[in-house]
Amino acid sequence: MSAEKAFVKDCLFCRIAAGEIPAKTVYQDEDVLAFQDIQPQAPQHVLIIPRRHIADSLNDLRTEDEQVLLKLFYAARTIARELGIEQSGYRFLTNTGRNAGQSVFHMHFHLLGGAPLGLFGAPRRSSANE
Repeated sequence: MSAEKAFVKDCLFCRIAAGEIPAKTVYQDEDVLAFQDIQPQAPQHVLIIPRRHIADSLNDLRTEDEQVLLKLFYAARTIARELGIEQSGYRFLTNTGRNAGQSVFHMHFHLLGGAPLGLFGAPRRSSANE
């Protein structure tokens, strides 16, 4: 898929950005849209996307995308402030590829916080109920 496509008709996030699918928006400007994840992994879990389909994943970014990427990072900082997690800490990440857990192939970031998140990459503790 070309990284130049502004809208991909079968892309969930393109459809959300176009207003075809509702989302609980927490931030928006002309280039960036941020909304609450429908399956949150932390008390605060926000998805931050470019409004246009600039890339399927981090692997597809091009030099022309650097301004939009910078705007995504600034949006993350603004959202963390607005959610009151700027000082306590938050995680800002992207999954690249299926093995990393990427399920929507539209460049996006996750902003997670609102509780201690633990060490990133630490093995999960198994419980007797698993």
